[in-house]
Amino acid sequence: MIAAQTLETPFGTMFTAATNEGICMLVFNSLPAFSIAQKRFNQEVVWSQHVFFDSLNNQLLAYFSGKRKFFDVPIHLVGTPFQIGVWKALQNIPYGKTISYQEMAMQIKGQNLTRAVARANSQNPLLILIPCHRVIGLDGSLSGYSGGIETKKKLLLLEKEFADQEQQNGLLF
Repeated sequence: MIAAQTLETPFGTMFTAATNEGICMLVFNSLPAFSIAQKRFNQEVVWSQHVFFDSLNNQLLAYFSGKRKFFDVPIHLVGTPFQIGVWKALQNIPYGKTISYQEMAMQIKGQNLTRAVARANSQNPLLILIPCHRVIGLDGSLSGYSGGIETKKKLLLLEKEFADQEQQNGLLF
């Protein structure tokens, strides 16, 4: 059984789901997320509390207030080996920084995989925890975020603001 809940964030309501292994879904636009979770995991999804939800909520609150740069709540990834590889690579993009889809493809396997990398990004089930919002077009354009381009822009601005503050204060993170 998969536990599901909604969380309120400064950027809108998020749907989250958890298994006994960890958080398996965290997305904006919660209406279709419930059925997507059921299909992805082929298990019953129920609205209930889970031990990981309190930790996730606390970590998200700290992230949105600039006090957390990375997450350590357990996660449960389900996808193809390629998707999981892309999602793990996304976790290596530093807070407050961006990378292009093409640069990411080159880091993973090669320039010819740019579209495959973009597709895997678009299927990321753990928004913010796996920071696909940090991937942008080669020309610097913001494109392709399941939470919406406006949310992607806000996330990048939030991270840039707090990263700039830390640099001004001489703090390293």
